[in-house]
Amino acid sequence: MKKVTGLGGIFFKCQDPAKMNEWYTTNLGLTTGDYGTTFEWRQAEDNSRKGFSVWSTFPQDTKYFEPSTKDFMINYRVENLEKLVEQLKSEGVTIVDEIAYYDYGKFVHILDPEGNNIELWEPNDEEYDKIDGARTK
Repeated sequence: MKKVTGLGGIFFKCQDPAKMNEWYTTNLGLTTGDYGTTFEWRQAEDNSRKGFSVWSTFPQDTKYFEPSTKDFMINYRVENLEKLVEQLKSEGVTIVDEIAYYDYGKFVHILDPEGNNIELWEPNDEEYDKIDGARTK
């Protein structure tokens, strides 16, 4: 069973997310909005299908990364999240929450051995494309 299929996103805390987004726009050319930016790419197994990776800043006091105390979180794209969660549970991996379902995909958080919160995402790239297009307009 394939587990991780790619990088879904990189999220990090900062003192002033709006200022940080502006800096990345000005200096590195990222087109940012309230949720950061997305990088579109084509899937290797079927290049007619799009995929996305997200880059996003969060306020320093966000609770979203908890229970980790780290200033970053990595999101991995996965296949068959329900089956993967069952496998991870059987292997003793800490599952932080229940699977959350959205139009653009399914999410769950796990902890690695050093307490880093990891977000696993089974994307629905077609729906995400519609949502992201609406957000950036």
